[in-house]
Amino acid sequence: MKLIDDCTPCLLHLLLLAGLCVPSSSYPASRSPLCGMLTSMIHQVERLTKLSGEFHNLTGEELEHLEVAGNRLAGLPDMEHTAAHIDSLKVNESLSQLFMYTQSFRLHVNWLKTAKENVSLSSHPAKETNTHLLHLSTFLNASLHQIGEEVPPSQSPSLPEVSTAFDVLQFSVEISKRLRMFCFWSKRVLLIIQRLSRCPRH
Repeated sequence: MKLIDDCTPCLLHLLLLAGLCVPSSSYPASRSPLCGMLTSMIHQVERLTKLSGEFHNLTGEELEHLEVAGNRLAGLPDMEHTAAHIDSLKVNESLSQLFMYTQSFRLHVNWLKTAKENVSLSSHPAKETNTHLLHLSTFLNASLHQIGEEVPPSQSPSLPEVSTAFDVLQFSVEISKRLRMFCFWSKRVLLIIQRLSRCPRH
């Protein structure tokens, strides 16, 4: 019995040392409730990236010969792409910005869908894009509510009159390019938010 009593302090000391040697990674870090929605948003952005190339049926060579007069749709958002800006983003500000940008693209794509229908061009890609933008907008709205942030109000952009199929084609190319840039920017921002929120990697 005395032998057992003498060994007890040694055993406790060994157990304490064993506990200290366990890697901190074995204890789960606090996980943000945003994680599930962030995964869903990234999926929507990836789908939109694919759809952004389907707004027109032009080949690369045809695109080179098509004269697009600058950025005629002034209401489309301009994203800041510098590494310094991306790294300085905060979760609440980023989600608010993403929501406003998504709403802007929704309005422009819906306008393009109507313009295509008016000149008897296929509007299916624009219609499908609008659906995924709506899903993305819904997730962003829910995320902002979840972190206690106010949802920014939507603004109606000034959109030009379209009278010819050629005009529609030019605007299709412009929205296609800008939407693709938006998708690359959005995915990068969402991945940073995932990291800041300590979401598990898939």
